[in-house]
Amino acid sequence: MKDESRYVAETSTDQYGKFIDINIGRACQRLRWIPPGEFMMGSPESEAQRWETEYQHWVTLSRGFWLADTTCAQALWEAVMGNNPSRFKGSERPVETVSWEDVQDFIERLHELVPGVGFRLPTEAEWEYACRAGTSTTFWFGDQITPEQVNYDGNYPYVGGKKGLYRKETVAVKSLPCNDWGLYQMHGNVWEWCQDWYSGYPTSAVIDPVGPAEGEQRVLRGGCWIDFGWFARSAQRDADDAGSRYGYAGFRLIMKTEKRAVMKVL
Repeated sequence: MKDESRYVAETSTDQYGKFIDINIGRACQRLRWIPPGEFMMGSPESEAQRWETEYQHWVTLSRGFWLADTTCAQALWEAVMGNNPSRFKGSERPVETVSWEDVQDFIERLHELVPGVGFRLPTEAEWEYACRAGTSTTFWFGDQITPEQVNYDGNYPYVGGKKGLYRKETVAVKSLPCNDWGLYQMHGNVWEWCQDWYSGYPTSAVIDPVGPAEGEQRVLRGGCWIDFGWFARSAQRDADDAGSRYGYAGFRLIMKTEKRAVMKVL
């Protein structure tokens, strides 16, 4: 018999679409249904302050997925792992100073607490698709951002932008605007680990890409509180060793199980 005091799941719909709330103790993680679709991944050569050397390519995601609407907050990490490694403490701030490998330990423990429901990190393609939320601009906001929208070093705005606030720390995971799919802070605050090994992009259209089978570093996406504005671009890529821990890197989860299976289990 499952321990109902440890977790419950609730489903509903709002202006952004379908969602599932998974509660573990006093911590709650909302996951949004992201429908399947197609998009142009990467940045055009004309995009200002572009760092990518790869060309854009067409990506088809044939299956929808449930993506956490925020990066994992410290409250959820503590409920699952019983500790808090973060530099900037706060139950609703993102957990950081966690490596890719630490996140795999978290997911393994989460599977024990929520049996029958699979979790993982998003692939890089899933991450960018969700970040863009149907847009093709530099950011989902358009071609410019401000520190009132994104947590980055406002002393170094995106090209053409004005200087602004530099908070020098993380902020709560829902304290800045969400995109049109109900996902918070895909730009800035903390870099987010992805599932993939880092590699060059394919040169032709792909379906459900998962990256190479092996590599040296894992992908990071989204920019962070300490970085300049251009690092928060939807197409910006970074990578690091799977065992590296920084006070500016966190993660958000994907729930692998189809909705009908989730409701059967929960």
